[in-house]
Amino acid sequence: MTETRPYDSAEFLDTDEAVAEYLAAAVEEGDAALFSHALGVVARTRGMTQIAREAGLSRESLYRALSPEGNPSLDTAMRVMKALNVRLTTAPAGSGQAVSG
Repeated sequence: MTETRPYDSAEFLDTDEAVAEYLAAAVEEGDAALFSHALGVVARTRGMTQIAREAGLSRESLYRALSPEGNPSLDTAMRVMKALNVRLTTAPAGSGQAVSG
């Protein structure tokens, strides 16, 4: 019998580039809950306490915002992304070309 274990994408988020690609894929899905979940996965890999501190949030409020029931504000999401050393970019829909700002 083959033994399996649950898949955890956090195991593969060991570089800033991997984090950026993971979050970009979540954004491309167009689902705010998925993006919030992805931010939570990445924050967990980097340490919630440290990310909360760098984002200027309490650990409890970060857990709450990134929980399945949470709905982080854009401000919170941007603070967390800055603490994760990634930035949000935009592009015209369907262009495949990101516009950085």
